[in-house]
Amino acid sequence: MSAYFEENKGLCVWFTGLPCAGKTTISKRLYEVLVRENFKVRLFDGDEVRKTISKDLGFSREDRRENVLRVAKIAKDLVDQGYIVICALVSPYRKDREEVRKMFEEGEFMEVFVDTSIEVCEKRDTRGLYKKARLGLIKNFTGIDDPYEVPDKPDVHLKTEKESIEECVDRVLRRIRQK
Repeated sequence: MSAYFEENKGLCVWFTGLPCAGKTTISKRLYEVLVRENFKVRLFDGDEVRKTISKDLGFSREDRRENVLRVAKIAKDLVDQGYIVICALVSPYRKDREEVRKMFEEGEFMEVFVDTSIEVCEKRDTRGLYKKARLGLIKNFTGIDDPYEVPDKPDVHLKTEKESIEECVDRVLRRIRQK
């Protein structure tokens, strides 16, 4: 993998999928592996981003778009400095993800679709967000009353119902090496 980064090129690895699909778990494990291999790495997790750089935003379509673009702009700056930037955001709208991809040079962006059924996501939901959304206590919740638009051609398509965390991380690492 180091040959790709010898020229100090960076890479944005953008995880997308339903809430509780496994984006955070896989991205954190990927981060740990890359740090152990001495790469310059940054991780942006959707929940953490919402508490910091996007704490002023809600969950309307416009606010979700702004959230995604804020993270993408920061990620692009870091990629230009030679970092591997891991972004784990629901980023539910295809058009917004396509706009993010266009912000990066060829070979600097990798979309990873964390594909999990809504039933499994609900079982994994330790905070009870899906239940609250189904009861109408949370509005604009992705997968319940707001759509998730599946990527047309993700660079990596993970199926966390069938693949372990380690298998998912290995698949992403293989794709990084191919770039």
